[in-house]
Amino acid sequence: MKHFEVLGTGCKKCVNTAESIERIARELGQTVIVEKVTDPAKIMEYQVMSTPAVAVDGKVVHSGSIPEHDTIVGWLQS
Repeated sequence: MKHFEVLGTGCKKCVNTAESIERIARELGQTVIVEKVTDPAKIMEYQVMSTPAVAVDGKVVHSGSIPEHDTIVGWLQS
């Protein structure tokens, strides 16, 4: 099971990113953990300067925008 962390202050783009990951995982029949990380200190541990950012299993894979559908599918299928 993959563990996704959506890094951001809780803005609409961050919420949409988390919802998209959860929705696409359901569509693909996968179970995932999606955690919203809003603590600035924790976000800085990842050295993320623009949000929303996404970490998969502890590794940042995206930052600065809502990821595209196909990008999320790729994370789920890798």
